[in-house]
Amino acid sequence: MTTTRVGVVISVPTPWRQVLAGWRVRVGDAEITRIPPHVTLLPPTEVPAELLPEIDDHLAAVADGHGPFEIHLSGTGTFRPVSDVVFVAVAAGIAQCEQLERRVRSGPLHRETRFPYHPHVTVAHDIPHEGLDEAYEGLAAFDARFAVRGFTAFQQEAGGVWAVRKDFALRGS
Repeated sequence: MTTTRVGVVISVPTPWRQVLAGWRVRVGDAEITRIPPHVTLLPPTEVPAELLPEIDDHLAAVADGHGPFEIHLSGTGTFRPVSDVVFVAVAAGIAQCEQLERRVRSGPLHRETRFPYHPHVTVAHDIPHEGLDEAYEGLAAFDARFAVRGFTAFQQEAGGVWAVRKDFALRGS
């Protein structure tokens, strides 16, 4: 059986995408070359390749049942000392992200998670502490608001780069 890795995210739009990507480069986090800034709805998940059409149908149903909403990103947070991660915090839109995450992570994408879901935008991960501190302090006043009108399924390609598989528009009320 052939498997592939998929993930589902809410992408951070321009101009905030460039600002946050710039910070990841600035603090030496090479992960930004693999996927743009985002709020994760489904972390990298190994699935049988033959389930991809069923997964697409599942994600379309999730999107059809959920309406657009606003996210407010504000300030920074960290998962240290448990994990060397600094993130920009989701200050509003948390409940909607949680609802989407639960629905996405069901059916053919059901999986257990290592930690409780906490919507955020990672800006530094597994880099030296100086870089983590710089991101934490440098983005402390970060503030952005944007409408979420959909989410994106990614599929991991050779070399670890994530490619867009499909975009799903939120259509519910």
